[in-house]
Amino acid sequence: MSHTSFTFKQFTIHHDRCAMKVSTDGVLLGAWAPVEQAVRVLDVGTGTGLIALQIAQRNALAHVTAVEIDADAAMQAQENINASPWRERVDVIRTDFMDFRPDARFDLIVSNPPYFVNALKCPDEQRSLARHGGGLNYISLFRHSRELLAGEGKVSVIVPSEMAGLAEDAAWAHELYPERRTRIYTKEGKPSRRVLITFGLKLCPLQEDAIYIHTPDGSYTQEYKELTRDFYLNF
Repeated sequence: MSHTSFTFKQFTIHHDRCAMKVSTDGVLLGAWAPVEQAVRVLDVGTGTGLIALQIAQRNALAHVTAVEIDADAAMQAQENINASPWRERVDVIRTDFMDFRPDARFDLIVSNPPYFVNALKCPDEQRSLARHGGGLNYISLFRHSRELLAGEGKVSVIVPSEMAGLAEDAAWAHELYPERRTRIYTKEGKPSRRVLITFGLKLCPLQEDAIYIHTPDGSYTQEYKELTRDFYLNF
């Protein structure tokens, strides 16, 4: 990855005008989210457009709407999408998610949401907006997502492990129930750093699993390669 772009197998992400660059978190969510039955997909806070493009690559029937509040990020996401093979199936809308009122509901909503919910604001305004989301917190994310979901719809997010309880409490408060929880570990013996969670509208048995990114010698694990091999050039 350079400071200006990251090249994947089927598309390139330029991110020099985006506060939040291409990251493992985004790649994990884009590769993990349950896209198989999703025709209408919403990417909340798309940033570079990475997750929206991953979903378009994974499901040839999906139409993705990508919303982004930051003007520079929205413009760069649009440029990345225009240069991709799926520009006809991904729309970028510059708007505050809480003001977004589409004509139809979504089968899947994905978000790599703001995660420093209670932290001090960082000094760079654009990066602070991306990390805190302005007024977008877990409560508002799940409240509005619940309003936008189709009857069998799902919401998939990636959050820091220490924020997972807060995110799940906010989801439960809006009748969104965890269906799958995948803990992410950098390597065996280290604490979980992130959690992938999919929520649905019905109570069901929770599926729990884990992904380790690195082996003890520092190479990538087979499970991580299998999850992301459609995207990374070296897998």
